[in-house]
Amino acid sequence: MQTGIFIHSTPELDGSIFEKTVIFIAEHNDKGALGFVTNQPFPRGLNELEEFRHVKAFPLLLGGPVDREHLYFVHRRPELIPGGVAVGGGAFLGGDFKIAVHLINNNTLTERDIRIFIGYCGWDAGELEAEIEEGSWSILEAATLF
Repeated sequence: MQTGIFIHSTPELDGSIFEKTVIFIAEHNDKGALGFVTNQPFPRGLNELEEFRHVKAFPLLLGGPVDREHLYFVHRRPELIPGGVAVGGGAFLGGDFKIAVHLINNNTLTERDIRIFIGYCGWDAGELEAEIEEGSWSILEAATLF
């Protein structure tokens, strides 16, 4: 399995919190995998979070059920946001979030450049592969984040 791919829940997960979800896999290594749900908007914007009340309105996505106390982001502007890790498909995980927020505020970054998530999805080593094998997830051949 590689990073930068998308998986889609199958009917096996209907009735669960993952029903009809599309997840971008941003990290995969010998410890497991990390991804973000890309098709579930969070009901509040970035500017509605106390720490970011000074920021212009910007949408958030519910990235997953794990660690909903933190924000995570994926972008495609490494020349503007230092510190990101290439994850495939021209996308970068993380980087300097203060710079990213500044660039959102001055309209340099838009939804075409960055996705911000609350929480993430995580799997221990071999778990995601086992779930794909059992038919809970299918790999999407054509999907984009931006």
